[in-house]
Amino acid sequence: MALAGRRLAEAPVDAGPGDARFLLLHALGLSQTQLLLDGGRPIGDAGASRLSGMIERRLAGEPVARIIGVWEFWGLPFALSPDTLVPRPDTETLVEAALARCPERTRPLRILDLGTGSGCILIALLTECPAAFGVGIDRSHRALVTASANACANAVAERCAFAAASWCDALAGSFDLVVANPPYIATGVIAGLSIEVRCHDPLLALDGGEDGLDAYRGILTAMTRQGILAPGGSLHLEIGYDQAGAVSELAGACGFQEITVRVDLAGNDRVVSLAMARMQSGRVPEVD
Repeated sequence: MALAGRRLAEAPVDAGPGDARFLLLHALGLSQTQLLLDGGRPIGDAGASRLSGMIERRLAGEPVARIIGVWEFWGLPFALSPDTLVPRPDTETLVEAALARCPERTRPLRILDLGTGSGCILIALLTECPAAFGVGIDRSHRALVTASANACANAVAERCAFAAASWCDALAGSFDLVVANPPYIATGVIAGLSIEVRCHDPLLALDGGEDGLDAYRGILTAMTRQGILAPGGSLHLEIGYDQAGAVSELAGACGFQEITVRVDLAGNDRVVSLAMARMQSGRVPEVD
């Protein structure tokens, strides 16, 4: 582990302090406890070969989570695929914001997750709301296969369904809770992102259009046009650190009553939470 750590520290990749440990544990099939209790045991030729291969992949810029193929979110394990983002700790702020609007978590809530990816947000909410039923929407069929497998692995498969669609296009009916972590990076910025992101994250989950706001426009307009939010329902959107003002302005133009912003652990704006829209004179607002 020390050797792997030194190699990663000397490389031009943004390796985290725990990368070597994660790779070693996965390469040898060990738990953290086993490493602590039996850390002096030789790893053998096979173990050395597996670990060396993983280190080379990390040195080439592949994220640890992609190499391992599974990552933790909300204390739960989630399998990954090339069509899903790696769950980030910042996104747990979105789960927290949604749960803050559900003080009675035993109610039979209807939850909608737009752009579900690995299903991590929806599945985390379902584990906290035992009577809820959730629907996950994604444009990628392969991402939905991964999300469905994760729902089974986390014992919520009987309380959720997944469908391939673009945002709310295939939906009818209303939901008490709507969450989304949409693509919000401006198209022109993507080429300058780190190799871990631009070469290994799915472009569909990154590219938010010229100004990074295309997905928000589509979601907000669909909310008002299609009556997706139930009376008293709420919508929670993950945003980029500098997008709170722009997304709040779009939401206000769409007629939403309450607009609040929640920060992540680093103090950056991370989630815009919206109460149900108020219609005036039968007119349906649209977002330009």
